[in-house]
Amino acid sequence: MRTALKYAAAVAISLLSLIPFYVLLFLSLNAPSFNFFEESLFMPDFYFHNYAEAWVSSHIGRAIGNSLIITVGSVALNVLLASSAGYAIARFRNRLHRAIFTVFLLSMMIPAIIITVPLYTLMRSIGGINTLWAMILLMASTVMPFSVFLYTSFIRAIPKEIEESAIIDGCTHFTAFFRVTFFFLAPVTSAVVILTGLQIWNNYGQAIFFLQSQSVQTIPLAISMFFQQYGAKWNLMGAAAVIGVLPPIVAFLAFQRYFIKGIMAGALKG
Repeated sequence: MRTALKYAAAVAISLLSLIPFYVLLFLSLNAPSFNFFEESLFMPDFYFHNYAEAWVSSHIGRAIGNSLIITVGSVALNVLLASSAGYAIARFRNRLHRAIFTVFLLSMMIPAIIITVPLYTLMRSIGGINTLWAMILLMASTVMPFSVFLYTSFIRAIPKEIEESAIIDGCTHFTAFFRVTFFFLAPVTSAVVILTGLQIWNNYGQAIFFLQSQSVQTIPLAISMFFQQYGAKWNLMGAAAVIGVLPPIVAFLAFQRYFIKGIMAGALKG
């Protein structure tokens, strides 16, 4: 009986989590004239023209390209720097490294909106407004504290003897980390890639300030153009959102085995 209740609860929670996706598909398949008060809420119009119109009017193809460049660049830079910082903090324990680790932990508690004004001033001074390279640097620095926390916890659980044998063979700490230790970080690296990648892909709060030109807009900004002063074009917004969510779903389905292993291993060792 108790097992049956657990399965029933799991099925109910799974169905609840699917409701937003059903609503999104329902909106994207209805004609602009659809009346929510008079027509069925379970059978859409199957008005596929929404996808073509949303693709053209929001320039979402270019937005997907911009989001891919920012996400891939930010995640790669974040993995390189955060793993190195986590290794130094975990292996060389002194007051300076403990202080740096504390700063990383405290920075995770600062809401992003508070630092928007000084960031905007900094971005203007380096010519980074409406540029993808500056957004890559900004996104990598935004997700780095959380990544350093994961890497530090994981590396502390790895025996030092693994890299000490490489140092005896002539490697420096730097080369021992990248030639030996880094390969043992595959599980936590997978967790960092999926968690920070989704955060960067969905970022809207900072993109709206620093990517004002339409040529560098990302997917959240392209979808937001369907919001208007007196309402929203729900059918086009739904179609654009379905198109925008496809790349992360394809990536997750292709690498789900590594992502799940990485998240589980990161949680256990952390």
